[in-house]
Formats: sequence, structure tokens, C-alpha cells
Amino acid sequence: MDVFNVVDQYGHKINNGGELVDQIQKTLKTRECSLRLRRFVEDIESLGERLTFIELIGVDRPGLLSEIYAVLADMKCNVVASMAWTHGSRLASILYITDEVSRLPIDNPIRLNKIKGILQYVLELHHDKPGVAHTVVMITIDGINIERRLHQMLYEDRDYNTMKNDEGDQQKVMPMVTIEQYADRLYSVVNVQCKNRPKLLFDVVCTLTDMKYVIFHANISCSGPDGSEANQEYYIRHLDGTPVNFEQEKLRIIQCLKAAIKRRGYEGIKLEVLGEDRHGLLSDATRIFREYGLTVTEADVRTRGTQAVNVFYVADPSGNPLSSEIIGAMGDDMRKKVLLTVKKSNIGMKEIVHFSLRSMIRSSSEKLLQNLGFFKNYDI
Repeated sequence: MDVFNVVDQYGHKINNGGELVDQIQKTLKTRECSLRLRRFVEDIESLGERLTFIELIGVDRPGLLSEIYAVLADMKCNVVASMAWTHGSRLASILYITDEVSRLPIDNPIRLNKIKGILQYVLELHHDKPGVAHTVVMITIDGINIERRLHQMLYEDRDYNTMKNDEGDQQKVMPMVTIEQYADRLYSVVNVQCKNRPKLLFDVVCTLTDMKYVIFHANISCSGPDGSEANQEYYIRHLDGTPVNFEQEKLRIIQCLKAAIKRRGYEGIKLEVLGEDRHGLLSDATRIFREYGLTVTEADVRTRGTQAVNVFYVADPSGNPLSSEIIGAMGDDMRKKVLLTVKKSNIGMKEIVHFSLRSMIRSSSEKLLQNLGFFKNYDI
């Protein structure tokens, strides 16, 4: 039995409880990965069941995402959905593409191999060391859970090994993860304390599951102003019912959970780009980031009907804050070259810049609705 105590985005009692229950039941009855992809690309029905799927992982560098989008545009490919994360100097990205003219999935083997070869070349550029990049281009049926797959890609890439280097950086607020052993009860207790944020519970649970641990009980709570601090406690075992036995295994769990939390760190300034979907839009927008020497730390690209809804987190590679002059100049270029209006506002602790045809900002309270801060208690 799973028990959630929740409130709405304003901290009030939920009045449409029946609608919420219906949505939960519908989600549980439907194959999860299909629902996730159809939320990701709302007009996915127009693509049919077969999708052209690209999976990329390689060494991150300023302008890399722009080069990837530019290459796809040159090869007459339309990106209908994409998500990219960077962590530990690595970039992981998943894209769904169609043919520029027909807007249908690309299934020609020769063309797919050409796309794969050029993307692999872009990823390996400036790196002569083998194995620094990996590219998969394939036709898939329906979809996958994109965010979970990104976690799996970076986990398989062993990005968690970089967490040892990050712990010496005083400017970075590291999550605290500890493991207590209860061998007589045949379980181990994982404690996680960190800043609260959307999808934190998802990131931690998926990581433990992908590491082949079973969570048979959990307590989730929040503290601090507006539930800004997350406190999570997981009781775990191996699939065979045994607890965590070795110190090296404990260290690995700690590093992997810290990496999973930091991957979705929302570092940098958030840019929301909304406009009429067209060929080359992503290439044009990200090229401006590259011209200003900015690096994209996270990207979420979606298609809603004829509208392209793109979210980018951009930062100075040296770690310096972006000045208002740079933001203003970049906004002018966006208006002239990409034909998008610019609106700037401050919400909470983060400065959010909007490049949109209309306001796309979500209020901080709406974000908190997705935040574990509203889950006052959770028992499994």
C-alpha cells in the first residue's frame, strides 16, 4: 500500500480528488513508457508506431548540442523531441527525428547509417581516444521513458566516478547520502538529504531499481522553508533478499545516488523558447548560445501540435554568472535571427529568461506542485 499526503500548488486541500484518482488509475493501467512519450511529443499519433530514435553520449564541450542540431538540419532531419543532460564532463542525449519533407520516421538503412556515422564523427571531434563517444540510431516501436534512459546511459558510462572530484568543490552543494546496516533484519537503510526539487523521488528510485535493489519500505518528508529540504529514507535489499554487505558496495551506491541527484541539477540560467515549429529552429537557437560562448547544461525539446516548446539551461563554461548585458544582447539576436520575443523575470532563487511568442513561465508554486515538498509523508 502506498500512501501520499499531498496539497495543491498553493498549499490548499485538493478539491478535485476524484479527477486525480482517475488519472492515477489510468496511468497505472496503461504502459508507462507509452504514456511518457506521448506526453513528450503530443502529436506523436501522426508519426505512427514506428519512431526514428537516436541515442548519443560523449564528451561535452561548448557548442556540441548546436553542432548536433545543425548536422541533423543539414541532413534534412526534423527533431520532434529531444532531451539532453550533462554531468561529469559528459553529454547524454535522446532524440526522435522525422524526415524534413514527409514528416514521417526515417527507415532507410543507408540513410540511417549515414546519420549515425556523421553524428559519431561530431561526438569524437577533438578526441582521438577510442570509446569516448557512442551513437545508436534505430527504428523503435512506441517509446521509452526518456528520463530514465538518460539515467541508465550515464550510469553505464560510469559518470558517478566523477563525484569524487566534485566533492572538493566548495561552490557546489553536494547531497548527503549515508547507508546504515541492519544485517539481523536483512536490509540496509539508505538516507538521502539534499535540496528539494521536482522529480527527485523519481531519480532516486529509478537509480536504486536499475542497480538491482528492491525497495520494500520508504519514508519521504521535507523540512525547511516551503519544504525546500528533502529527507528520504529507503529500506533496500538485493534481488535475492540479502542486504548490502561490503564497504565498496556502499561507496558505489552513495556515488551513484549523488550522481543521479546532480544530473538534473538545473544549473545555469533557464531559457524557454516557444515558437512555430520549423526546420532548423533548434540549430538557429543553439547557434546563438555557441556564438556567445555558452554551454548548454540541460535541454528539453518538445513538439505540441505546430508549436515547438524548448527549454535550455545555459551557463558560462568558466562558472562565471551571466551578466545582464550578455543576456540582453543574446535576446536581441534571438529576436532578429530566430524571430522570438524576449521576456525576462525573476522567480524564487533562479533567474529565468523567456524567449517566446507568449509567456511560457510557470510560477514557482506550480513547480512546487511537482516537488516532493508536498509529499509530507510517503510509506511503501
